[in-house]
Amino acid sequence: MKAETPQVVALLRSTATIRERCGNILRAVEEGRSRHFTLNRSQLDEVARRVEHVTRQNYPSLRIPYHSRWRHFEAGDVDRKAELDAHLADRDAAAQARARIDLTLVSVLLDAGAGPSWRYAEAESGQAFSRSEGLGVASFRAFMQGRFSSDAADPLRVDAAALRQIDAATLAQVFQLRSDNPLVGLDGRVALLQRLGSAMRAQPEVFGAEGRPGGLFDALTQQGQLDRLPAPRVLQALLDHLGAIWLTGSQLQGVPLGDCWQHPLAGGTGLTAGWVPFHKLSQWLTYSLLEPFEWAGITLTEIDGLTGLPEYRNGGLLLDARVIVPKDPAFASRSYTAADEAIIEWRALTVALLDEVAPLVRERLSKSAEEMPLACILEGGTWAAGREIAKTLREGGSPPLKIESDGTVF
Repeated sequence: MKAETPQVVALLRSTATIRERCGNILRAVEEGRSRHFTLNRSQLDEVARRVEHVTRQNYPSLRIPYHSRWRHFEAGDVDRKAELDAHLADRDAAAQARARIDLTLVSVLLDAGAGPSWRYAEAESGQAFSRSEGLGVASFRAFMQGRFSSDAADPLRVDAAALRQIDAATLAQVFQLRSDNPLVGLDGRVALLQRLGSAMRAQPEVFGAEGRPGGLFDALTQQGQLDRLPAPRVLQALLDHLGAIWLTGSQLQGVPLGDCWQHPLAGGTGLTAGWVPFHKLSQWLTYSLLEPFEWAGITLTEIDGLTGLPEYRNGGLLLDARVIVPKDPAFASRSYTAADEAIIEWRALTVALLDEVAPLVRERLSKSAEEMPLACILEGGTWAAGREIAKTLREGGSPPLKIESDGTVF
């Protein structure tokens, strides 16, 4: 392995590189050099209008929280955080933060596509939930039941020993799988949790002797000495310490790159030329960790250093609104993988165009970038607008494209 590999990999873990490479692909599409898409910029105002509409509908006061897994824990208007807080009330702020980080990390890793038929029936509320909300509620209940803890005396935690013992039967029970209630990607989720357990056990200097995700709180705040934290630093820690759990097959000189792919229009120089990173799930996790840090008294800065999330709803909005226009009339009928050039390009366009949609939405809502960072626009926002437009166009609100996924990218 060459000496420069660590620096090269660090470059591909940078959100500045994500934006640079996605911008390169956007310009190439604008110049007509794409085999897959054209752009219809006249529709960007329509996208902004849709985002404004759902934002005002969902948050009439315009007090918009971050796009976060914690929103899914509010499904059905149930305040599950208050339930958790009551159980954590006797712990100090750092210990509460560790528990919330434990929950957040394992829940996000379980948040891949659920498929159109799956539902989760929550006994506590008497409600049933599907898709991301269902996965969120199911993982919350599993956490509260101690499913991710190896210590019966301390159920409200996630630790390496428990994750390494997770099997398909356990997760099938957590997610209420039956022949008439199928969940896609179960085996991928099991393997991902097992890899997480192994990765944390191998890094006690970060995750402690018990291998807990909550160790990130101590590592990032220098054992509570820091009260300010740049959001990209959270992402950097996740990629540095947990990047190896994402087995996408993308590698550079033997180093796994995770959600990072080669595209002929990506540009760049040196060893990273042609690579476009996204790190979608790691960024979704970062967004979801912002509040647990803030609840512990940490001020998060540089939130807009993170990028938009290139996935079904944000990217689907841009496809369904005809901003991103496929050249192939049969594009929507085909099935793809994350490594397909067209999917890499669509995701890159999504990241670049979300940065253009954001100021249009802020203008409509009379908000500044400080008042409404991208994390709030995604929540308000683009994700909800993507789901809404999908419902108007297709029965069941399915996304406008089909991607085969094992839960480690989407």
